Amino acid sequence: AAVLTQLRQREREESHPSTWRGSQGPGAVMAANMYRVGDYVYFENSSSNPLLIRRIEELNKTANGNVEAKVVCFYRRRDISSTLIALADKHARELEEEMENPEMADLPEKQKHQLRHRELFLSRQLESLPATHIRGKCCVTLLNETEALKSYLDREDAFFYSLVYDPQQKTLLADKGEIRVGNKFQADITDLLKEGEDDGRDLEKLEEKVWDPNSSLTEKQIDQFLVVARSVGTFARALDCSSSVRQPSLHMSAAAASRDITLFHAMDTLHATGYDMTRAIAALVPQGGPILCRDEMEEWSASEANLFEEALEKYGKDFTDIQQDFLPWKSLTSIIEYYYMWKTTDRYVQQKRLKAAEAESKLKQVYIPNYNKPNPNQLSNNIKPALVNGAAGAMVPGPPGSGQTPSLGRACESCYTSSSYQWYSWGPPNMQCRLCASCWTYWKKYGGLKMPTRLDGERPGPNRSSMSPHGLPRLHSGSPKFAVKTRQAFYLQTNGLTQMARRLCQDIIRPRYLARHPYLPVNTAAIKAECALRLPDGPKKPLPLKPVERKPLESVVRYLEAHPRPAKPDPPIRGGTISTGSLTPIKSSPILNNGSPTILGKRSYEQHNGLDG
Repeated sequence: AAVLTQLRQREREESHPSTWRGSQGPGAVMAANMYRVGDYVYFENSSSNPLLIRRIEELNKTANGNVEAKVVCFYRRRDISSTLIALADKHARELEEEMENPEMADLPEKQKHQLRHRELFLSRQLESLPATHIRGKCCVTLLNETEALKSYLDREDAFFYSLVYDPQQKTLLADKGEIRVGNKFQADITDLLKEGEDDGRDLEKLEEKVWDPNSSLTEKQIDQFLVVARSVGTFARALDCSSSVRQPSLHMSAAAASRDITLFHAMDTLHATGYDMTRAIAALVPQGGPILCRDEMEEWSASEANLFEEALEKYGKDFTDIQQDFLPWKSLTSIIEYYYMWKTTDRYVQQKRLKAAEAESKLKQVYIPNYNKPNPNQLSNNIKPALVNGAAGAMVPGPPGSGQTPSLGRACESCYTSSSYQWYSWGPPNMQCRLCASCWTYWKKYGGLKMPTRLDGERPGPNRSSMSPHGLPRLHSGSPKFAVKTRQAFYLQTNGLTQMARRLCQDIIRPRYLARHPYLPVNTAAIKAECALRLPDGPKKPLPLKPVERKPLESVVRYLEAHPRPAKPDPPIRGGTISTGSLTPIKSSPILNNGSPTILGKRSYEQHNGLDG
């Protein structure tokens, strides 16, 4: 009857979740025992050892009907070596000096000791555990340097982390999830030059001029030259054997020739020839034949693209590990550029849809009933309270006078009490130590004793007595393969008035002209005022769209069948004349501005992202 009642209750919860989540009756207990993807939970793998802390990533049903949880592992201080603990303490002392928080120095030794039990270390390791081993929920957050550390002691089942532990390499790195604030992370802005004052710096050493907005060419002439550059790129792909295989149709070749790499090469050619149209057109087709500019989407083969997708599925956006383990012959710059181009393809959209469909088919939540079996470490006692998931049952000590002291006359190894409603054996059997019910729950959840003793289960380490007051590591950037995002993201959203102003006032804004003259100021007040005047008449005069006439694909195919390309002998090997601009180096150090040609032509990845001045 009890089982049927639970099944009916579960069906009501799944069909009408709003009716039980806020209730205080049996539905509230069901909500506490319902575990979902993303929850931080306790796992029990041993009756005597502390509980494991994991984060649920997936819930999968096995062939025999059981539920397995794919989880991310978190480690306690007692799980890592004393050398790494010393490293974490060193970072904690540096953090204390930066924070200058007097509250930490005033904490009693007991609270400093307990605060170390709240520190965890994130890992990239994944494992699968039976869902029936879940013993309750907890809360794990990325350490925020602005919050009070004492707040973790005031909350049950609250933990923090800031370092990433690699159990294979035995290393400890800082997590990358911080927001860098403070004077040392700000740029030093030089004073504004007065009118007529000369800049004494050598500007040639600071930057390289790649475009002159004050050239003699008109906007129409620049657009015409870009069309010529696209045409030359299409013709160059027709002459290249490898491009003919990858883009067998004229339409595909023309689309590849219209990518940004061709336009950037054309504008660089204009600048290099002093904006002389005749010299620039001649430079597009030198004596050896037309120049072929290909970006990473064309350079990569299908097998390399499959390797990249497999690596991205395993490591995420950790491009350094992707290069080392999957694509060592590619440079880090090439991999990063390919990633951002790959996100614009239909392949990326299809994968997102497949992942969304796969996520829909997986379990979203699982109900784990309370675990009521007695612990083997319980000592003989007339009263055997039930151990349950979460914070109920075992967390509450018995009423005064209800406890029974076993024949073993030792006090609790942690709090030194001699009275408890239940006792548990703890430590080596030959030492016959025991813990009261409250301290046993603390030991299972936090992996230590409330008071430091010789048997508190922690590794002593060389600096145990000289640890920092709270044992907190310093925050700075790192790159975990599997990072848990605990901070809120944000984005900048353009309001509706600004979007309408861009459409209604194109003749004033001139976006293409401003894009080629980036140093000209924009009078936003005048644009807003003009938009307010034009806005009432806007819907009556819709902006005309330029008609684009395209030939149907059938006519292009018939033309190509009627005019096949003549057979071409194998091209001679050009040993010393191969352009290095289209080759990918075999091996390079992981530096962004070193490697194969970038998507942005002759300019490096950092220069176009504001990283090099």
